[in-house]
Amino acid sequence: MEKLTFESINVRASLVPLKRPIVAKVGQFTDWPLILIDIQTKEGIVGRSYLEPYIKDSVKYIAPALYDMAEKFKGRAIHPADMYREIIGSLHLIGRQGVSVITAAGLDMALWDALAKAAKMPLANLLGGSTGPLRTYNTNGLWLLPFDELAKEAAELVEEGGFKAIKMRLGRPRLKDDIKAIEIVREAVGEDIHLMVDFNQGQTIQEAITRLHGLDDQGMYWFEEPVVFDTYAQNAQLTREIKTPISIGENIYGPRSFLEAVQANAADLYMPDLMRIGGVTGWMSAAAIAGAANAPLSSHLYPEVSAHLLKASESADWLEYRDWGNPLVKEPFEIKDGMAIVPDRMGNGLDWDEDAVKKYQYF
Repeated sequence: MEKLTFESINVRASLVPLKRPIVAKVGQFTDWPLILIDIQTKEGIVGRSYLEPYIKDSVKYIAPALYDMAEKFKGRAIHPADMYREIIGSLHLIGRQGVSVITAAGLDMALWDALAKAAKMPLANLLGGSTGPLRTYNTNGLWLLPFDELAKEAAELVEEGGFKAIKMRLGRPRLKDDIKAIEIVREAVGEDIHLMVDFNQGQTIQEAITRLHGLDDQGMYWFEEPVVFDTYAQNAQLTREIKTPISIGENIYGPRSFLEAVQANAADLYMPDLMRIGGVTGWMSAAAIAGAANAPLSSHLYPEVSAHLLKASESADWLEYRDWGNPLVKEPFEIKDGMAIVPDRMGNGLDWDEDAVKKYQYF
């Protein structure tokens, strides 16, 4: 393996128009911000990662934090686990939530990419996994749309990659409206397609008890985040009472909080988000916890990197696929027969389409 020396970091942000605008309980988005991170090494290898911070202007405080964190590593040999430990250890006084962990995650992902490239291996191989096919579901649509738009969009989502599973969002004003939405989608895609359901934390516990019991016979693959994610006692109550599996995880910050959720039996299934769980290092810690608990582990966003990590995770379940960042990526994933093909390229496989980055760049 080639020795790597940290030299500098470059941070840019682009705002990509969404093919299908997001309409959910958490907000409405017509464009998607991505913060691109490039770590330059003295040896010429570039480590790449990105963050999806939802809020466009968040780059104004995330970018300075990235530059500040990177400054302490200048001239040092790259060892991602050691560097992650140092970063997280330095955050005790400002907390292990929010921007501090987000920044550490972005830096950590890029460091691991550089290390895998130096080893001339795909990241999955470096972590002990393999490349190749990985089952995935399409999350690119089926937001809280009018009924007359659901059937067409559901069929399109399946056809985009021969998907065997798609995600839809529920939480309309009335239970019967959610049931009608499911009926429309089922009629459009057939009984053999798995339907994941996301409530985006939009229910109170009282609403969730009634709503989920009312939907429990609909054959959904999971109910995702029915109530606020960190009310673990409430999530645990729903997990006990509802037959359909409960899934949480995308909003959990760091493996320690992830462990608390698992210990509380807050869900049947878990789906960490790389930006919040702490990048590659944080994910692998969380994956070990999930594996020990025999809890199925899926991903949230970041498909290019998450796919490599799922390949090296004991209890891997589903990859969540979204194409929102594809315009910025030179070689996006190939999806075939509902499987994401994890590429046999060095590192995490990310490389930027610089023309597109410049076209959509705002920072």
